[in-house]
Amino acid sequence: MSHMMPPKRPRDPNQLAKSIIDIATGQKPDRDPTPEELGKSAKAVARGKAGGAKGGPARAASLTAEQRAEIARVAAQTRWKKST
Repeated sequence: MSHMMPPKRPRDPNQLAKSIIDIATGQKPDRDPTPEELGKSAKAVARGKAGGAKGGPARAASLTAEQRAEIARVAAQTRWKKST
């Protein structure tokens, strides 16, 4: 099973203080619920993660070098357009 990370804490000092108080008084959980707590099957979650890990490499294998270069070119243009 993967390591569960605690939820991100707010950066604003006032919001952080409220979040700490909410956790200390039990009004807010200190962690996100597990998939099992959300009513999901552990087997189904594992199948979903396995399928997601295959998608990118499968797509890359099905593209030609020219198609990959075009996708990269469009992505680079989009990144540069955002920074100006």
